[in-house]
Amino acid sequence: MLRRLQFLIVAIVLLIASFSTGLPFLFFIVYLGLLAIGGSYVLTRFGLADLEAGYRVDHRQGHVGDDLRTTYSISNASRLPKPWLEVYNPTDLPVPIPGRALGLRSWAQRSWIAIVPLTRRGTYRIEPMVVQTGDPFGFFEAAATVGRPTIVTVFPRVLPLPRWRLPNANLEGSHSAPERTLQTTPLATTVRPYAPGDSFNRIHWRSTARLGEIQVKEFDLEQTADVWLYVDLDAEVQAGQGDISTVEESLRIAASIAHDAILENRAVGLTTSGHRVVNIPADRGPRQRQKIMQLLAAVEGDGRAPLAEVLLSGLPKLRRGMTAVVITSSRERAWIRALTTLRARGVAAAVVAVDAASYHQATGRSRRHIDPELAGQEQRALRFALAEYDLKSYEVHAGDNLAAVLA
Repeated sequence: MLRRLQFLIVAIVLLIASFSTGLPFLFFIVYLGLLAIGGSYVLTRFGLADLEAGYRVDHRQGHVGDDLRTTYSISNASRLPKPWLEVYNPTDLPVPIPGRALGLRSWAQRSWIAIVPLTRRGTYRIEPMVVQTGDPFGFFEAAATVGRPTIVTVFPRVLPLPRWRLPNANLEGSHSAPERTLQTTPLATTVRPYAPGDSFNRIHWRSTARLGEIQVKEFDLEQTADVWLYVDLDAEVQAGQGDISTVEESLRIAASIAHDAILENRAVGLTTSGHRVVNIPADRGPRQRQKIMQLLAAVEGDGRAPLAEVLLSGLPKLRRGMTAVVITSSRERAWIRALTTLRARGVAAAVVAVDAASYHQATGRSRRHIDPELAGQEQRALRFALAEYDLKSYEVHAGDNLAAVLA
C-alpha cells in the first residue's frame, strides 16, 4: 500500500511537470509508465486463469519425531505462460510448510513434495493452499485459495520399552487359578486340535509338525491384564521448558507405556489431572489407543488438583488384578499412603518419579525456585518412602534413556 501511494505521488508530479514544461522526454516517461502499468495489470489479471492446483497431506495424525509429507500439484491449461507463481499453505505448525515460487510454460504441469518434521505435540491447522501471482514491479497482486483446511494432530513421542514389565498383583494364594480367554495374551499355556473359526495366527507349527494335525495355542487371562495410568499435571510441581520439561517427559512415559500395554492386548485406562481431571475407562484395542493419544496430545501442565486428591478419588475404581502406574514429578509424600491401600485389594502399583530438579537445572525454568540440595534430600526421602512400603519405583532424570530406566 505504501509503495502504491508513493508511485501515485510520483505519477502526479511527473504528469504536472510534463504538461507544465511540454518537454518530449517527460511525455515519453509518462507514456512508458502507462504502458508498464497497463501491461502489469493485464499480466496479473490473467495470471491465475486456467490454472488447476491441489495439495494432499499424507496423514492427519502422527507422533513427535515423525515427518509430515504434503504433495502439491499445479498445471497450466492455458496457451499463455505463467511467469511467476507463489504457492504456500499458511499453518500454525511449529515448523511451517515451505512454499515455492515457480513459473509454468503453456500446457505445463509441476508437482513436488514438501516434508516438515513434527516437533511438538498438539493440534494444528493447515489452511487452504494459496496460489498467488503479481507483476514484476509489484503494482498489482492476485491470489486464490484451493482446497479446505486440514487439522493435524501430533501425539507425544512413543519410545520402545523392550524390557518394561508390570509388577504382579498381590493375590491370595501362591498361584491364581488359570482362566481361559478368547483374547490373545502373552500367557500361551497349552495347545489343542484346530476347530473351525480359529485364527490362523494361533497355529502352533511345531506341535502341528510333531502330531501330524493342526494344533492351535490356548491362552490364560493374565491377573495383571489391566493397566491404569495416573499422570500428575499439577502446575506447582512442574519444571523445565519445551521438550525438556517434566510435563513432556511424563506424557512421553504415559504414551510409551500405554502403547506397549495395548500391543500386549492389555486393557489400559488413563487419568490426567490437567486443567480438569479427565478419566478414560480401561479398554483394549486400537480405538482405545486413539482415545489415549488424543488426550495426551491435548493436555497441559496447568492442573490445580494435588496428586493425593486425584488418587483418593480414582483408586477406588480399580478392580482386583489391575496395576496402577503413577507418573509424577511431585516430591511430596502424602500421596504414597493412598497407594499402600491397594495391596489388600489385590491391585499392584508402580511409580515413575520424574526428577523436577534435573529439568530445572537443564533449562533454568520452573514455576518456583528449586534449591538443588533441598530437592535432592526430598527426592531421596521419596525414594526411601516408596521402598519402605515395597512399592516398585523408577526415577527419571533429564536426558535419561527411558527404555534403560524402565528396565
